[in-house]
Amino acid sequence: MLKSVGVGEIYLPKIYPSDISFRSASVDFSEDASLTVPLDVLERLNCVNWYESASSEEWELASKYFDVCFFILHDIGVLKSAIDKFKGVMLWRAYGLDESLTYAKVLNILSQGAGKSWIQKLGRRFFFAQAYTHLKDIEPKFLSDRALYLPLGMHSVDFKDEWSGTEKRILFVCPDIAFNPYYARIYKDFISAFGDFPYAIGGAQPLEVDDPNVMGFVSAEVHARNMKEMRLMFYHSQEKYHIHYHPFEAVRSGMPLIFMAGGMLDRLGGEGLPGRCRTVEEAREKVKRLLDGDSVFIEEVRAAQTVLLDAMRPSKLQADWHLGLRRIKDEMVSCRQEEKRRVSKTKRIAVVLPVAYKGGSLRGAKLLAEAIRHGSAQAGEPADVVFAHLDSESDYSEDDFSDLHPAIKRRTFKWKYLTAGEARRAMRYAGCDDWEPVAERYSVIEDDIKQLLDCDVWLIVSDRLTSPLLPLRPIGLMVYDYLQRYVPILNGVAGQSFLEAARAAKRVFVTTEFTYQDALQYGGVKPGKVIKLPMLSPNFSADRLGASSEKPDYFIWTTNAAPHKNHVKALQALRIYYQQLDGILHCKITGVGTHQLLKAPPSHLQATSAALEDNKALTERLTWCGNLSNAEYQCLLSGAAFLWHPGSIDNGTFSVIEAASLGVPSLSSDYPAMREIDGQFTLGLAWMDASDALAMARALKEMELTYQVRREVLPTATTLASQDVHQLSGEYWKAVRECL
Repeated sequence: MLKSVGVGEIYLPKIYPSDISFRSASVDFSEDASLTVPLDVLERLNCVNWYESASSEEWELASKYFDVCFFILHDIGVLKSAIDKFKGVMLWRAYGLDESLTYAKVLNILSQGAGKSWIQKLGRRFFFAQAYTHLKDIEPKFLSDRALYLPLGMHSVDFKDEWSGTEKRILFVCPDIAFNPYYARIYKDFISAFGDFPYAIGGAQPLEVDDPNVMGFVSAEVHARNMKEMRLMFYHSQEKYHIHYHPFEAVRSGMPLIFMAGGMLDRLGGEGLPGRCRTVEEAREKVKRLLDGDSVFIEEVRAAQTVLLDAMRPSKLQADWHLGLRRIKDEMVSCRQEEKRRVSKTKRIAVVLPVAYKGGSLRGAKLLAEAIRHGSAQAGEPADVVFAHLDSESDYSEDDFSDLHPAIKRRTFKWKYLTAGEARRAMRYAGCDDWEPVAERYSVIEDDIKQLLDCDVWLIVSDRLTSPLLPLRPIGLMVYDYLQRYVPILNGVAGQSFLEAARAAKRVFVTTEFTYQDALQYGGVKPGKVIKLPMLSPNFSADRLGASSEKPDYFIWTTNAAPHKNHVKALQALRIYYQQLDGILHCKITGVGTHQLLKAPPSHLQATSAALEDNKALTERLTWCGNLSNAEYQCLLSGAAFLWHPGSIDNGTFSVIEAASLGVPSLSSDYPAMREIDGQFTLGLAWMDASDALAMARALKEMELTYQVRREVLPTATTLASQDVHQLSGEYWKAVRECL
């Protein structure tokens, strides 16, 4: 039909979902020859499963070479990404649904209530491309107002009269009997009404059906032969908004069709036909007459039913397709003119710390904010960045934010919580009329301004949300690790809420392959939503590089009170290092809460703390420095022989990068995230087994003897600078733009 009204270039998908319920499944390369798309672009497009996942780059390519996108709603993620990235007209191809559904209901279920606002966001770039004129009648205004009639026909309706009817059986088509409740009910009703007659059932059956008369999938040739040889086809459907193709195939081949009244065949010319039946009893009577060979009735049915083909005749549909395409073109012209007139609004991105993080998480959040600020400006799309953190004077000082760029606006907030009813009301006020709560409580960011509604995207640094964030804006999560998978640090309720936060987010950003796989395998996040980005580091200037020239008498262990920091094994290793291996370097311990680590130990350290009380030979070699300012820490670190990182598992530690920038080598536990960091920054780390205290002690002794040599293989200032926040900010902005 597109070709018949003058469309010269048509792209067809080459991959479809491996889903047994997905029957719109055929691949055709024939149209590729007519495309003027560059070959390398076409090859990339042909590798995309457009029904399930497409990247921003792929949608941008589609926008560059195509004006219109027809889609069906198999996966909601495709619609979300297309709305954001495809610049042309979006046509939701609607063929009709069973009486229990409407397209608006499907959209609402799949989008969790957000779909209406997505469609409205498209404005005149969206059409409800109905195949039959009445589908819009049961849809709400946001779809019915955008209805566009593009009728469905058949490639050929030429009457073939191939039917012989030599096989005395009813042909009934009913797929997916064993797993689809809708078709299972249709099968059951058919057997109840006609099971005493000879019959054969066509249609693909992914699961075996306990009925020898169910043929399953057959080739086109066998299907044509069945219509030629079997006595009649029975069509059951009384659906007013959906019809199948096979009744028209039967009529085209000359096979008598017996069908139920009240369905779409009535609209397409079926009223008054001799094969039409108002009741099952009438249908049984007519089926029996055909099976018994009533030649007069057979010819009466065959002669009259060809009127059904007129509604499917391509030549009769061309006028409506011409009108439809003309309307699309007019809207495209208007939309492009409006786009040229529209002044682009500066986007505002909120980077939110959901809990009072210090240390690495705070540093990571500030680096993320800087990457967005710098990356957006570098791309010629400067965005405002708001850095939001909890309003807690006891947790933060002004010094904690002294390194934030002046253009990044800092804002404090408190958490506010809404009941399910209050959340529903708030979403209604926001225009999400179909949104329904799925939790008993929702979180809102109360910043005493606009609850961050003046921002276009909320990026939450971590998944630590004890209740779902009310989705008034697109939400992205920066998830550094899934420690709870490896260390029992969370109760079940909290752990589940964190996982649900990631699944509900528009994007989940991670910085290592290790966490990427955890997000998929443990978090259950869909692959298309998880984006792996490189780990960020600050800008290291050349004049900061270089450790102290004095011979150091200590190394640094930077840690905190978390269980995954492997304190028990680390303290055992230190005891062996000093008491068995004659270690000579003191250990200075820094980090949040370390000044109280043994004085007021957490539960996992209480036994170890008690055992150390009388071990003065060890404790006098340890200095508990507590949490230092950045300047104090860097001064202490630059004078150390090396940095020690004995943690057992996490997303890796920035401390080894900072140490390298100061000319200090590091000894690290060997686990996947640290290997990735070592590879990205070429740090030349020394490794140890964090599960073996003796091996750790021996590695400490080896480091004591070789740290000066290891300084020679540390990365240069130029190497580190190639991985700093400003060099990688473009990748971050590109990823964040997908949330807008």
